Amino acid sequence: MKPVVGIVMGSDSDLPLIQETAGVLEKLGILFEVTIGSAHRTPERVIEYALTAADRGIQAIIAVAGLAAHLPGVIASKTSLPVIGVPVDAGPLNGVDALYSIVQMPGGVPVASMAIGKAGARNAGIFVAQILALGIG
Repeated sequence: MKPVVGIVMGSDSDLPLIQETAGVLEKLGILFEVTIGSAHRTPERVIEYALTAADRGIQAIIAVAGLAAHLPGVIASKTSLPVIGVPVDAGPLNGVDALYSIVQMPGGVPVASMAIGKAGARNAGIFVAQILALGIG
């Protein structure tokens, strides 16, 4: 069986947050893959991931990002798959800057935004399960 959810994190320092999402998906029996890609440090990797995700069977993408949080928007700009942004609770503003970056996407680049930190990471897992349950992902 192939993964149906892609989880992209901007840095391996986001792994503890990803574990919240992974726990929900594992409990629900949803297969997922995890990759590291930064909209700032490795934009080519992020774009390639977004462009090829659907062909690999991915039906929705969860993007975890902090600070400027461009990762969910860059992914959403390159795929028609649903993208869910999770702001990391880090930096001088404790994730508020990441939240604003994720919810301020321009028209035509939709990104669903979750709460900052662990609650948002858990909710992203639940939300992606709801999307998949509808059979429209």
